[in-house]
Amino acid sequence: MKFSMRSLFLIILGAAYLMAIGAAAKPADKGKLLAGVAEVDITPPVGYRMAGYYEERFSTGIHDPLKAKALVLQQGKEKIALVFCDLVGMSLPVTTNARAQASKRFGIKVSNISIFATHSHTGPQFHDVRSTFFHEDAIAKYGRDPHFTMDYPAVLIERLVAVIGEANAKLKPSELWVGIGQQEGLPFNRRYHMKNSRVAFNPGQLNPNIIGPAGPVDHDVGILLVGRGPGEFVGGLTVFAMHADTVGGTELSADYPYYIEQTLRGKMGPNYISMFGAGTCGDLNQIDVTIKGETKGQEVAKGLGEAIGQTVLKNVDHLQQIEKPRLAVRDERPIMPLQSTTPEKAAAAKAKFPLLNSDQMNFYEKVQITKDVDLAARGKEWPMEVQVYRLDNETAIVGLPAEIFVEFGLAIKQRSPFKKTLVIALNNDRPCYIPTLKAFKEGSYETVNSRLAPGTGEKLVEVAVDLLNQLAAGKSK
Repeated sequence: MKFSMRSLFLIILGAAYLMAIGAAAKPADKGKLLAGVAEVDITPPVGYRMAGYYEERFSTGIHDPLKAKALVLQQGKEKIALVFCDLVGMSLPVTTNARAQASKRFGIKVSNISIFATHSHTGPQFHDVRSTFFHEDAIAKYGRDPHFTMDYPAVLIERLVAVIGEANAKLKPSELWVGIGQQEGLPFNRRYHMKNSRVAFNPGQLNPNIIGPAGPVDHDVGILLVGRGPGEFVGGLTVFAMHADTVGGTELSADYPYYIEQTLRGKMGPNYISMFGAGTCGDLNQIDVTIKGETKGQEVAKGLGEAIGQTVLKNVDHLQQIEKPRLAVRDERPIMPLQSTTPEKAAAAKAKFPLLNSDQMNFYEKVQITKDVDLAARGKEWPMEVQVYRLDNETAIVGLPAEIFVEFGLAIKQRSPFKKTLVIALNNDRPCYIPTLKAFKEGSYETVNSRLAPGTGEKLVEVAVDLLNQLAAGKSK
C-alpha cells in the first residue's frame, strides 16, 4: 500500500497525538505528589444584592475583587480539589452542579471535591429565600429586576468548574509544608453569660452586665503551603476560626482574608495564591468586649488580616514537610432532621417579608420569619456531607457544612488520630448555624437562626472522627 507524503504526515501526526494523550492520561508515579493552584474572579456587577444581613442591600462599589481559589492535589490515581470562595456561604444547588461538571471534565470524583465559603458578609446574595422574595417583588413592582443583571448562580458554577480545571492543568511535582501556629488575642466567643441569667449574643463592649463568655475559643492557625523548590511557594491555605464580618458597608470585599493575602504576597511574591478556610467559627468573632474601640471597617479588617498573615509568616520556618504523602479521602452524607414549622406559620412569615427593609420588626423577628419561610422550603430533613482528606500519616483536613460552633471543631481535633488536623466549616452548603446542645438550652441568636434539629453537631463530630479513624487505619476506599 502506498501513501502520499500528506497521508504519511497525517499518520505520524495522529500517532504523536495518541502518544501525547496516553502520556497525559498516565497516572502520576504512585509516590509522587502533584499540586496545582489557581484563582478566578467571582465578583458580581456593582448594584447586585448583597448577603450578610436581613435588610435588602445593594453593592455600591468594589473594594477588592472576590475570588474563587482552587488547590488540586494528585498522587497516583487519587486526586482531590479544594476550592475556597469569597462568599458568605455556598448553596447546595451550586456546589452539586459545579462538582458534577468538574468531575466529568477533569476525572476527579465528586466525593473528592470540596467547595468552601470564607463567610464574607460583603459578597452577593443568591439562592436564598430573601433574595428570591426581593427578586420577585422587584418584578411585580417594575416589570423587571434592575438589580438582577447577572444570573450569578449560573456564572458561579461556570467559574468554579473553570478554576478547578485551571488548577488541574497546572499540576506539577510539588512539596507540601504543614503546621499549626497560635494567634494570641484572637478570636473571641461572642456569646456571654449575663447577670440576668441569660446568654446574650454580641452584648456590646464594656457592658457591665457581662459575667463571662459562654463558650471557648480556638487560637489555632492552620497552615498548608505548596512549594515548588527551596523557599518558593506558589500558594497556600490558612485556616482560622473567626467570623469574616468585620467590614460592613456596601462595597464588595473579601473582608480580612484579603489582608491575609496582601500580607503573604508581600513576602511570597505578587502571584502567591492565598486561600482561606473558615474554621468552626459559628460562635466566634473579632470583638473584645473588655475594651472600647472600633469593631468594623476596612481598617479593622486590615489589622486582623495583617496579624494573622504575620502569624503564618512567623511559622514558615517551623513547618514540617510532608515527605511521605498518602493521599486518601472519606466522604459520608448523613441525612439529618430539620426543625419544624407549619404551613400557616410559614405563610404568615412570608406575608411579613416586606417588613425586612423597615424598622417595624426587631432583629429577632426578622431572623424568625426568614427561618420559617426557609424551613417550609426545605422540608423535614437535609443532607449534611462530611469530607475528610488524608495528606500523610500525621495530617488530615476535615470539611463540615454550615456555620458550626467552635466546640465541635475543638472536639474533632482533640479526638483525631492525626497530629495535625485542619477543620474547615461552610463546606458545600450553608444551612445556617449548628449550635451545641448546651447552646440550644441557653438560647440567643445562633439558636434562633438554626435550621437543623438539636444534636446535629454532636452527630457530625462522630461521623468526622469515624472517617478520620478509617483513614488512620489505612483502609482502602
